[in-house]
Amino acid sequence: MQIIKAPDPRLRTKTKHVKKITPELLKLSSEMIKFAKSFKDPEGVGLSTNQIGRTERFFVAKIGDEFVPFFNPEIHTFSPKEKIFFEGCLSIPDYYGETKRPISVKVSYLNKEGEKITKSLRGIASWIFQHELDHMNGIVFMDRVLENKGKVFKFVGKDKTGADMFEEIKI
Repeated sequence: MQIIKAPDPRLRTKTKHVKKITPELLKLSSEMIKFAKSFKDPEGVGLSTNQIGRTERFFVAKIGDEFVPFFNPEIHTFSPKEKIFFEGCLSIPDYYGETKRPISVKVSYLNKEGEKITKSLRGIASWIFQHELDHMNGIVFMDRVLENKGKVFKFVGKDKTGADMFEEIKI
């Protein structure tokens, strides 16, 4: 499994609804979870199918301490209150940006048993869901950064203490 990187046009492809959760899709979701776990947190907290060259509409995401597959995800309502997040993506390595997103969302999706789940997500879980759902719709986080006139940063290495260092990129 390999991560597709920008500007690959497959990242701009809208995914197609899953008609039935098959054993093959369950196996793929397990492989995606294993693959996502191989990346450091926070980069590896979610992975969408189009990031690996697939077109099925689902992603896996770390919610709390557990990775969960979300088949046919939807957002029904967004909170009016928004927050600026420092966001990155496996498909745009070493670049980060300020994105403004609602702090909570009401969502629905099919779980791995095919049951429809509806719930509210807040904070980091909400942000991850929104980021991955954007992927399903052919949107990358840099689109959100640019539409909100947020700042963009490039990872430039670690300092003497091992802390990450970033340099602002003018766009």
